[in-house]
Amino acid sequence: MKKICCLTILCCITSTVFCQPNNISIIPEPVVLSQKSGTYLLPKNITISAANNAEVKYAADYLGSKLSKATGYTVTITERATTASVELLLNKSADNSLGKEGYKLSVTGKNIIINANQPAGLFYGVQTLLQLLPKEIESKTVAKNIKWSMPCVEITDYPRFGWRGLMLDVSRHFFTKEEVKNFIDEMSRYKFNLFHWHLVDDEGWRIEIKRLPKLTGVGAWNVKRVGHFGDFKDIRDDEPRNNGGFYTQEDIKEVVQYAKERFVNVLPEIDVPGHSMAAIASYPELSCTEGADKYKVISGEKFIEWPEKGHFYGLLDNTLCPANEKVYPFLDMVFTELSQLFPFEYIHVGGDECAQNFWEKSDAIKALMQKENLKTMLEVQGYFENKLERIINSKGKKMIGWDEILESGVSSSAAIMSWRGTKGGIEASNKGHEVVMSPSTYVYLDYMQSDEIMEPKIYASLRLNKTYSYEPVSEGINEKLVKGIQGNLWTEQIYNYRQVQYMAWPRAFAVSEIAWSPSAKKNWTSFVGKVEDHFKRFDAGEIKYAPSMYDPEFKVVKNDKAELTVSLSTELDGLDIYYSFDNSYPDLFYPKYTGPVTVPVDATLMRVITYRDKQPLGRINNMQVAELKKRAEKK
Repeated sequence: MKKICCLTILCCITSTVFCQPNNISIIPEPVVLSQKSGTYLLPKNITISAANNAEVKYAADYLGSKLSKATGYTVTITERATTASVELLLNKSADNSLGKEGYKLSVTGKNIIINANQPAGLFYGVQTLLQLLPKEIESKTVAKNIKWSMPCVEITDYPRFGWRGLMLDVSRHFFTKEEVKNFIDEMSRYKFNLFHWHLVDDEGWRIEIKRLPKLTGVGAWNVKRVGHFGDFKDIRDDEPRNNGGFYTQEDIKEVVQYAKERFVNVLPEIDVPGHSMAAIASYPELSCTEGADKYKVISGEKFIEWPEKGHFYGLLDNTLCPANEKVYPFLDMVFTELSQLFPFEYIHVGGDECAQNFWEKSDAIKALMQKENLKTMLEVQGYFENKLERIINSKGKKMIGWDEILESGVSSSAAIMSWRGTKGGIEASNKGHEVVMSPSTYVYLDYMQSDEIMEPKIYASLRLNKTYSYEPVSEGINEKLVKGIQGNLWTEQIYNYRQVQYMAWPRAFAVSEIAWSPSAKKNWTSFVGKVEDHFKRFDAGEIKYAPSMYDPEFKVVKNDKAELTVSLSTELDGLDIYYSFDNSYPDLFYPKYTGPVTVPVDATLMRVITYRDKQPLGRINNMQVAELKKRAEKK
């Protein structure tokens, strides 16, 4: 807190809190940035000076590869150079203001120097340096006729939070090892340092456990279906179960090492006792429910009722049975091998959305409750979670789980990831638990980014401006126990890696800035300008993103004449909206939106597009009048 208080005063004095120097768009926003006169021009023979240290070499090699690939220039990395283009220097005496991940970056007309206490700081300094270069630095091939210069700056920077995470669900839909590495590459560029790997769920078991071969022999495969996940028709017995995949232990080691070279920790998640259909299909003896031997890995067909209020109700029993003594040796084998593959101190155990209706009917559960004096199903899950934590701790690891495990009465040594809003994080921190704030209302990146007419339909919408508005240190929370923030990308409606990118960016830009930058430096207008600049960088790097922030929001009511009246708004200031009702495609010569519009009596379609400075920015939004009528009726 002392750093942040001092920083706020400094920013007020220097008047740099809410402004970004010209031609500089850095995400996440640095703590202190001062632009100087002049520029630095990269020489055609670039020398990078770096200490003889394996982790420093990661940063140097990364920088050298990016520079040579895009510029075509010769890059030499050396331990000592009298006239280096770029110097990566570890401080001989620690600069306490920087911590473990901070850095200082100096760009002059003569050279570039990055100082840090630890190699991670050098790597993050490299990321900032690359963002000072032209957008073509992201090109996968040599970009020609580019002036490879950058503005002269002095930057001092360090993160607000130590835990800056993104989660990728590879169970609902499988993503290859190379795609996972791409995801790590993309997140590390924006100073994320924690990759949460959701490896197990009802739709697939994705990690090889050598002592339990059926987990991948059976549990990694389902029937391929495309459409609206959750509404698929029942799977026929004759449909081939060849969709999916898994990571061998060698794959896991390769990904962990790849992440390490980008200063990213990998948090594995094995989601239990719910979300365990892939495990039950592989080893039915882990259930207490009759007929579990006939269960198959789910493909996306409905098997749980999800009421708006009340408890989840399983149509099939997708839980490991807390009263089944075969479950705990199974978990011990899983977490023994898992702990040997992942060096990170935490293992995520899930614990969320556990449908308990089959437990309520189970004689084995009733006997357990009587034996252990358990009064409720929450206490039954608590019995399971506490036994699981002892297994995790016996492997030299710490347990973290979704906020439901807090209700089960786990010990204060278990960390809590708060996803059902902020309440769980506040309560957990006040009970002495370390917490990671990950509320679905702000940082669930699978939520629709625009109107549902433009997006794969899912539970809720989450606009970029709402994500950016999030403040992790909520009122009433014990700030000392907030480890950080994480964005989560569930993949029920995501079938390929390009859609992963589309859903992650630009909202992950917002998560990055919340996690790294001082809260005093948040400014929506400045951030949007930077996002637009980084869209151009993504274009150069052939990375997909969502242009949803340009899409309008629709609100509709019926007036006293029973006519539909539509109001339009945008996240961004300065956009012009044009529309049509005659089935043609509007441009800037069509009617311009200036206020609520009455839908013509026989119109069937409203088309809308946004412009700025006479240039189209958004996509054509096709709103059916029938949909507008439905929305008006709901009100």
